[in-house]
Amino acid sequence: MTIPKIISAEYSLSAHRGNQCPPGGLPEVAFLGRSNVGKSTLINSLLGRKKLVRTSSRPGCTRALNFFLINQCWNFVDLPGFGYAAVSKDLKASWGPLVLEYLARRESLVAVVFLQDSRRLPAGEELFLWEFLRERGRRVIPVMTKADKLKRGERNRQLKLFTDALAPLGVDPGGVIWYSALTREGRDQLWDQLLACLGGA
Repeated sequence: MTIPKIISAEYSLSAHRGNQCPPGGLPEVAFLGRSNVGKSTLINSLLGRKKLVRTSSRPGCTRALNFFLINQCWNFVDLPGFGYAAVSKDLKASWGPLVLEYLARRESLVAVVFLQDSRRLPAGEELFLWEFLRERGRRVIPVMTKADKLKRGERNRQLKLFTDALAPLGVDPGGVIWYSALTREGRDQLWDQLLACLGGA
């Protein structure tokens, strides 16, 4: 497939509660991962924009479901990161139910891009979310971010450890996308996966 021409990409709204989400008429792709895994940077890279999605070196920056309308055809949804201890307990407690309700019930959600820092291994939260998504029949696209940080031998080792950890869930090593926002490695491959879910450009 050919990468679509991004004619328009605009921030739509932020939902702090499930009933604040936009009407579900358009297909959506959600971007999920640990805080500081690079969700916002990846979305900007995919769309060829520098500052559409707010990025920060401070984990926990995204605190709502942030919707972005792309080409007036589909939504990208930047989900709050998980696993960052410095935010308040009350705030973290509100994030979990919000994200899980969205992932479980949103009818217009056609795929979840699950980001994993390529230098780290899945922890308990990742394993829980993978199982949660698979039990609900969600299509999951695994992406290893910050690929430029690892040499080839390190990649092979990390990929084996990653897929071994998720083996009970049937994650295929061949389906894992290595992505670098710096070099744009993996951008074409990820777009191919996304367009297959979104029904083309």
